[in-house]
Amino acid sequence: MSEHFEHFDWILAGGEVVLPGETRRLDIGIRSGLIAALGENLNAAEAREVKDASGMLVLPGVIDTHVHFNEPNMGHWEGFETGSAALAAGGCTLYADMPLNGNPPTVTLEALEMKRRLAAGSSAVDYSFWGGLMPGFLGHIEELAEAGVIGFKAFMSNPGGEGEGRFREADRETLREGMRRIAAAGGILALHAESDALTSRLAEEALAAGRTDARAFAASRPVEAETAAVTEALELAEQTGCRLHFVHISSPEAVDIIDAAKRRGADVTLETCPHYLVLTASDMERLGPVAKCAPPLRDAARLEELWKRVAEGKIDFIASDHSPCPEVMKQPVSGSFFEAWGGIAGAQSTLELMYHEGCVKRGLPLHQLAALLSSHPAERYGYSSKGRIAPGYDADLVLLDPGRSYTLTPGDLWHRHKHSPYVGRTFSGRVTAVYCRGNVVYSEAERSVRPGGGTFVTPGKAGARG
Repeated sequence: MSEHFEHFDWILAGGEVVLPGETRRLDIGIRSGLIAALGENLNAAEAREVKDASGMLVLPGVIDTHVHFNEPNMGHWEGFETGSAALAAGGCTLYADMPLNGNPPTVTLEALEMKRRLAAGSSAVDYSFWGGLMPGFLGHIEELAEAGVIGFKAFMSNPGGEGEGRFREADRETLREGMRRIAAAGGILALHAESDALTSRLAEEALAAGRTDARAFAASRPVEAETAAVTEALELAEQTGCRLHFVHISSPEAVDIIDAAKRRGADVTLETCPHYLVLTASDMERLGPVAKCAPPLRDAARLEELWKRVAEGKIDFIASDHSPCPEVMKQPVSGSFFEAWGGIAGAQSTLELMYHEGCVKRGLPLHQLAALLSSHPAERYGYSSKGRIAPGYDADLVLLDPGRSYTLTPGDLWHRHKHSPYVGRTFSGRVTAVYCRGNVVYSEAERSVRPGGGTFVTPGKAGARG
């Protein structure tokens, strides 16, 4: 009987499989954690087990390259165990953790190794790490690149945070020299692009006038702060030859500036986040600090313009920027919106939100959603075995039931602190099962996440734009 089991460990049968460029009803044969075959009628006798996916959408695992899990020493905000559980429940099978808000930040090899030790055996899904570009630590860029970070993160405005050792923004000369070193190491720089000079001045003016509400906060970080920083960063990248990625772009104006640079030949990509595609400044005012982020939420017209640019292929991918904190940090005693922690906890909802808002409401093709959430980040950062459903790739698979409408409650959330601006929102479909390298990591039916099964992934040579 053993000869019947040589071909597949198991088969996922009859799902609507989202492939590059199309969606087809197919069986998927899995062997040794890899996708071994795709076919309309794979032979069940050649598998140890067959799992029925009839009526389900089968998507590649989400790759979220922008999360903050705050280890080491800030796990009371969010740690690898709870953060990765939330990602698993949302269909994510690989993430890249940012160099803040853990303390120490990931700006030295020692800090990176500390973070790796904490993630090992704790993360439910596969993981990578960003290094940081920060004043005083330029000499560590080469060793971090050699150790396998996917790139380097820098801020052009004050990132906030707690403690003496917190992450710091980079001045122009630090950026220039950092870009030069990153380019020489074959790396990529991810930038939070807001002009610190402009945002700091406007914030000071608002506070001096006694304006501390949500609208005043949004006005202190205008679109002009984003576009000015984007323009400056592109100039520095051109001078240094550094490959560039802009995180959480919030405005269509900034998208257009970056798109023009791409057409001039710049090696640059950009992401936006679900919150800029779902929530507006009016929602931030209504919901309060749970919806505070930087850059801030914009108006409804800009939100729709971002969706147009998604459809046009001008936005390369979508990442959560999951930035959690204890509830008390969203409720400062002063009542000042400026003093509330600025970060949205939403990683678990990315796929369901984008399916509902993009595919169901706006007609975005499923294969384009899969590209935005999976294959494009895999290509950009060199995850050669991740990001698509094809033979030879890791069996990172998500089952989403398009008929399972539900309303999100705090009890559905797996991350440590149960606040999210999406609580109370109804989604058109629900993630029901998630597999990472062929192993089940989340089951909605059993209300379970398989802990500790994730592995450290070192990306290969990061892909060029397009």
